[in-house]
Amino acid sequence: MTDHVSALDLFSVGIGPSSSHTVGPMRAARLFLDGVDAAGLLDDVARVEVVLYGSLAATGLGHGTPSAVLAGLAGMEPETCDPLVVSSMQRSVEQGGGLRLLGRHQVAFAPNDLRMAPLTRMPRHPNAMSLEARDADGATLAREVWFSTGGGFVVRDGDDEHVVPAAEAPFAFVDADDLLRLCDAEGVGIAELAWRNEVAVHGEAAAAAGLAARWAAMEACVDAGLAASGVLPGWMKVPRRARQIAEMLRVQEERATAFAIGGSAVDQGRASSLLTSDLPAQWLQAYAMAVNEENAGGGRVVTAPTNGAAGIIPAVGYYAMRFHGVTRDELERGYLLTAAAIGSLYKRNASISGAEAGCQGEVGSAASMAAGALTAVLGGTPRQVENAAEIAMEHHLGLTCDPVGGFVQVPCIERNAIAAGTAVAATRMALLGDGSHVVSLDTVIETMRQTGRDMADSYKETSRAGLAVNVVEC
Repeated sequence: MTDHVSALDLFSVGIGPSSSHTVGPMRAARLFLDGVDAAGLLDDVARVEVVLYGSLAATGLGHGTPSAVLAGLAGMEPETCDPLVVSSMQRSVEQGGGLRLLGRHQVAFAPNDLRMAPLTRMPRHPNAMSLEARDADGATLAREVWFSTGGGFVVRDGDDEHVVPAAEAPFAFVDADDLLRLCDAEGVGIAELAWRNEVAVHGEAAAAAGLAARWAAMEACVDAGLAASGVLPGWMKVPRRARQIAEMLRVQEERATAFAIGGSAVDQGRASSLLTSDLPAQWLQAYAMAVNEENAGGGRVVTAPTNGAAGIIPAVGYYAMRFHGVTRDELERGYLLTAAAIGSLYKRNASISGAEAGCQGEVGSAASMAAGALTAVLGGTPRQVENAAEIAMEHHLGLTCDPVGGFVQVPCIERNAIAAGTAVAATRMALLGDGSHVVSLDTVIETMRQTGRDMADSYKETSRAGLAVNVVEC
């Protein structure tokens, strides 16, 4: 398979808390009704019934899936919707407000019109949902089954997932070996190769604008998370911590800077170490936590490649900008494109879905993407980039997805912070070498796929094992 996965598709602007459980179902619901409308049947619809299956049902409440589905039926889209309106959709409908399909056709909607079937697992993908439109006599006007395959991507049962045909992308690649061969043949880095593909598919202006918008949204999400306070939704009452951590780090920076200027020789040495090593590492974690707290609160985020792992790539990029002098242009054209090229390998040859591969498919792939991308913008060769991406994933193999209460909070927020640190460590190791190594990126991706296949379903975003059952609900 040589189809191209565009960076503008892999990194999409949406809302929290989940790309597969919030963004994907919203898109699928909207697409279903768009089809009904295109067939001229929307005005005949009197009722819409939705059934969530498998993982969508098992952790749907914690992920806000019902409200997301209703928002999609109402014609909202993840890129442009108001997160506050989406979060209130289920409550509004259950209070008797009904539902205005695609924003213009009013129908009644009862709570049992949206049902959960967590023990029913569809063969194609564990994130499945059926949608059925009926007329006033109860006759079926349309019925479809949709799958949310991770990262906000959706596919209708019977269709192939939407990808860009290889003919439209002149440098489409199957695996990492193929990617490196293309870089060698063209004498360019991974980002330049990816840029040529994006220009061929979208045009130069649209590709540049799309990448700029995605980095701007990532940066804005970090800033918003660092400024926000309060408690995240749900029974755990998890407090936001990124703002408090940032305030503490700013105080430490001020003290260290003062010692570096006017302290003793010993104090100056300690201050220098703190400013150049310890504090940057702590800021990196704060950036990642800021994004994932925004995600957990249902705010505006960028799938990178999923929402559950959305903090890693923005955090490492923000860190590179602040502490390594990487420019925004380098982040948009070098960092994001390299990350997307690596991410496309995981999507094509394994999975980025926690419900399919566990958290290794989300946090592991994001750490791998960030490590390779950081290596690229710090001057690494394509083989050093591939080495960094492999190192980061190798040490996330087997990572389970066991969200407590079905919320993308524990252990997800801290897990992003730790994984961001792993990505930076992988970059350092790769840059100290020449790119040669024993385990290839292709090998580790295939190993991740096999590990996900062998992992018990209870550890794949169902909240039926691990921390999800060992943390007592209060």
